[in-house]
Amino acid sequence: MERPTPSSSFDSPDPAPQGQASPEEAPARGAHEQGHDPDETAALIDQLQSDIERLRSERDAAEARYKQSLAEFANYQRRALSNEQQASAHGVRKVLESVIPVLDHFDMALGQNPDTASASSVIEGVTMIKQELLRALGAQGVAIICPSAGDEFEPTLHKAIVQQPSDSVPPGRVVQTLRQGFALGERVVRPAEVIVAS
Repeated sequence: MERPTPSSSFDSPDPAPQGQASPEEAPARGAHEQGHDPDETAALIDQLQSDIERLRSERDAAEARYKQSLAEFANYQRRALSNEQQASAHGVRKVLESVIPVLDHFDMALGQNPDTASASSVIEGVTMIKQELLRALGAQGVAIICPSAGDEFEPTLHKAIVQQPSDSVPPGRVVQTLRQGFALGERVVRPAEVIVAS
């Protein structure tokens, strides 16, 4: 009795379906498909390096501008402080120059012989000193606030100390100035103290 001949399917694997790679060909084809073109990779690296260099250059330029701005601002602060100090010193010098003559008049008045000086001469000397002082203050922009009787009361310039009836002054107007005020330019340093008619 003859034995059946083994099927040829056990002798060799079935051929791969048409269009499908065999197991031996798949890894090689996959490696080829997933790989990158060396020229493209080199170009990409060159581009990245160029971008890095450009960003570094921009960073360095921005840092230089920042440092320059800091230096210019520091110089501006120094100049502003120096100008302020010079202006202050100039103002003090101008005031001193205007007050020195007043001090000279004080020395002249105090140099009089008390045994021979009369009351009228002393009063005259004090009056001259006051006038000189007022001229010095006026040279620095100081104005005197001294309303006359009958002037309208102005709250920005005057300070009402007392209100009292008056036969000669209408209500709401100045009756008398008790103490004169002073203004420096547009700014009131001290308002005039007055009596106001009620």
